[in-house]
Amino acid sequence: MAILTLEHVSKIYGPLKALDNINLEVREGEWLAIMGPSG
Repeated sequence: MAILTLEHVSKIYGPLKALDNINLEVREGEWLAIMGPSG
């Protein structure tokens, strides 16, 4: 069972396309980390 579901997510910072139409599902008990240039 998913505790977090994201569908068709995009994020742009100025000229940088950080996310482009992503889908993500996090299930109970799973860990998720998203790392960028600033850590």
